[in-house]
Amino acid sequence: MVKLSVIVPFFNVQTYAPDTLRSLRANIREDFEFILVDDCSTDGTADLLRRAQEDIPGAVVHRHERNGGLATARNTGLDRARGEYLAFLDGDDWVAPGYFAELLARTESLGCDFVRTDHVQVERAHRTVRRVPHGRRGTVTDPRTGILPADRSTSVDYPYAWAGLYHRRLLDRGLLHFTDGLRTAEDRPWIWRLHRQADSFAVLGMLGVFYRRGVTSSLTQIGDVRQLDFIRAFDQVVEETTEDRDADALLPKAVRTYCAIISHHMGAIERFEPAVARQLKSRSSQALGRMPQAVLDAALDSMDVERATLLRRLRRRPVTAREVAAA
Repeated sequence: MVKLSVIVPFFNVQTYAPDTLRSLRANIREDFEFILVDDCSTDGTADLLRRAQEDIPGAVVHRHERNGGLATARNTGLDRARGEYLAFLDGDDWVAPGYFAELLARTESLGCDFVRTDHVQVERAHRTVRRVPHGRRGTVTDPRTGILPADRSTSVDYPYAWAGLYHRRLLDRGLLHFTDGLRTAEDRPWIWRLHRQADSFAVLGMLGVFYRRGVTSSLTQIGDVRQLDFIRAFDQVVEETTEDRDADALLPKAVRTYCAIISHHMGAIERFEPAVARQLKSRSSQALGRMPQAVLDAALDSMDVERATLLRRLRRRPVTAREVAAA
């Protein structure tokens, strides 16, 4: 029986994949499987993965014929996973030796649907510990307690799929798949769904995942149209939260977070290509118009003056019929 499936998407990461694959070798166990998804890489990544399939016990490679993005690649792994528990890792990150065995043992001892973990952020030679914004460690609780309050950072603001472990019953309930085709912010609807619909979770104060930030091929570093998928992602968060039994309590958090992300991107608009920058303005303006307006008013009133002013101005921005058609 496969105890743990580790799903690792790769796309054009030949510079970093050797570190990732070495870390998997240091986590081998006879009841672990490593599902390596090549999302149609065009560099030397495919060759590295072919060799890894031969060298790493439990490793199997699945190659996409077309690049589908991180969400689609993770879904490919989920569809092929056989493990009782599931974990994620990105193809340019790595984990400490023995990390998955320890994470599994601690999760099994708690018996909950999923756990979240801290991680180490790596920017060149600089390393920073990033903590799950949740007070209690090692205590099983209702995942809904990880959503509020609206005006503070909470577990849903720590969306990294690779910072945790998930029981297969979540997959069987349809809670682990990502929105197909999302190129960025794919973790946001996913983590909100987990916290709204899973039965139990816990936060573990353990480190072992090393997240490489600032990779030039990462979408967070690229200012093309794929970055605008955050709008599609947060539209989904708001829409699904609106249908929740606790919508009145949860919508202020969803809307306020959406506004903060729009403000973040608008504050860095110069990194986008000119045509994409124009789309960012028009699509963000339309997004503000789709939000529950009374909830949006309250969210803007709760934000600092600079961000609130920017968003109110954007909200009033005229949207042409051409922009609506192109959205």
